Amino acid sequence: MKRFIALLVAGTLLGASGCEDEAAQSQRGALGAPPKVVTAEVRYEQLVDAIEALGTVKANESVEIGPRIASLVERIAFEEGELVEQGELLVELERSEILAGLALAEANLSESRSIYNRNKSLASTQAISVSNLEQLLAQVQIDEAQVEAARARLANTRIRAPFTGRVGLRRVSPGSLVNTSTVITTLDDISRVKLDFSVPETFLTVVQEGMAIVAHSIVYPNRDFSGFVDSVDTRLDPVSRAIQVRAIIDNSDNALKPGMFMTVDLQRDRGMSLVIPEQAIVPEGSAQYVFVVKDATVEKREVKIARRIPGFVVIGDGLAEGERVVSEGTGKVGEGMTVQEISDAPI
Repeated sequence: MKRFIALLVAGTLLGASGCEDEAAQSQRGALGAPPKVVTAEVRYEQLVDAIEALGTVKANESVEIGPRIASLVERIAFEEGELVEQGELLVELERSEILAGLALAEANLSESRSIYNRNKSLASTQAISVSNLEQLLAQVQIDEAQVEAARARLANTRIRAPFTGRVGLRRVSPGSLVNTSTVITTLDDISRVKLDFSVPETFLTVVQEGMAIVAHSIVYPNRDFSGFVDSVDTRLDPVSRAIQVRAIIDNSDNALKPGMFMTVDLQRDRGMSLVIPEQAIVPEGSAQYVFVVKDATVEKREVKIARRIPGFVVIGDGLAEGERVVSEGTGKVGEGMTVQEISDAPI
């Protein structure tokens, strides 16, 4: 009985040993096959930097209408929101006191001129000294200035539009007492509008006066607003390192209003650059490597990265156009290994 058990145990061990040998052989066969990797071709691509600049709409011309003198509002000659022409009357102020002052100034001028003219005829007979005659002339000039000042005050009682545009809401009523700090209404020229936006300093060579731009507004999602760059600021913001740009956009249909938010799409052509997928880069310390595949054999090669863009890197040195690099599976390959390429990674 003991002998039978020993033989049974020996047979069991032998069978187990045979199974282990088969598993090891199977494993060695799998490890011996070339690893499968995805490769990408090194190629030149046209690179374009694109940014979306944010801007605010401003009226081409904008002013708050107010009086230059303190007085009562006698008449309001405009309707809210209407288009007015340059020089058109907007508001009349009460002017009776100013008219009286003008009449008094004109009377004083008439009297001083009469006195001067009478004494001037006596100058040839030396009945009046030269100095006295000069004093009379000075008084005439003073009175003339006072008449001009009174006429200017009278003109200030009529408030006119300084340019063609649309008036806003009126903030006073007839009979209101106004002074130089009172805002009666606003006047905006929005037949064309200004769009102020800022761009990074890297786009300084892109934005130039006269260049065409296309702006968009969330109010009109399916509409393009065409314009041109009118001017570029002379200084950069020292904090944001951005420069202010002003564009002019036609607004003959009054679709755009001052204060609206708009975006401007700008592009900068970087030319042709040698690029590979970003995942093909294998960093080791401060160096960057790629695995180049040629005739199914891997070569580990150091490269210099010129710049990074989303999903890709621009190669400055170390690769040539047309070579293939491992883009997926870099963790299972090494120098001199044989690999199997299963597909190409698009760039």
